[in-house]
Amino acid sequence: MPKKNATVRLIHYLVGLFIAFLALVIILALAVPIGFYGMAMYLSPTLPSIQEIKRANLEMPLQIYSRDDKLIGQYGNRLSLPVTYEEIPEGLTNAFLAAEDASFFQHSGISIKGLGRAVTEVVTDDEGQTGGSTITMQVAKNYFLTPERTLNRKLTELFVARKMEDELTKNEILTLYVNKIYLGEGAYGIRAAAKKYYSKSLESLTVAEMAMLAGLPKAPSKYNPVANPERALIRRNWIIKRMHELGYIDQAQYDEAIDSP
Repeated sequence: MPKKNATVRLIHYLVGLFIAFLALVIILALAVPIGFYGMAMYLSPTLPSIQEIKRANLEMPLQIYSRDDKLIGQYGNRLSLPVTYEEIPEGLTNAFLAAEDASFFQHSGISIKGLGRAVTEVVTDDEGQTGGSTITMQVAKNYFLTPERTLNRKLTELFVARKMEDELTKNEILTLYVNKIYLGEGAYGIRAAAKKYYSKSLESLTVAEMAMLAGLPKAPSKYNPVANPERALIRRNWIIKRMHELGYIDQAQYDEAIDSP
């Protein structure tokens, strides 16, 4: 009889422990979204208007044209040549998705996996081939915020990214991204980078060249093919591999791109 009572008490104890654990899980599950919403409400008055992003000035050199509209002079080492979404080659879009944010067209501005990498970057200062931020978060940072690596700045970046996803289309966000990102050598945006590095138009770039440009946003000085050709080649080839894994290029295109100088 005492043995039976002990068994009953053990069962009650385990049931009580399970109920307590379940209650804790439910509380945490509710606390996270409530806390996130509360923080959003607190920061909301300080967040910039998304309409400001469409009026943001891009880096442009002083350009002098002749009477017949021919460029005869250009002064300044910062170059930006904006493009529309329709002018972005699909291959170049795929290269940036492979390098920075493969789930861009699926997520709502914040990627759970990316968020995990972002927290890791802030806490450990770790570096990987992929960045910790989604493309939307990078647009929020590039147009509105400072590059400082703090938790407060990262939270603000998250809220601005969510706000952008509510008010802008994916195509608009991607266009803002490729026009603003710094790609080294004084080039801001993909058209300026294509001109600076390869003296080519966007539609003339090879898969290897697209992958090289897509590897620059993470660290333009570290992966610059002019300053660090060996390191740039390693990152370029990793992106080409990712493009192949994601089905953006076939085996023949992969082999040709990997073998490119």
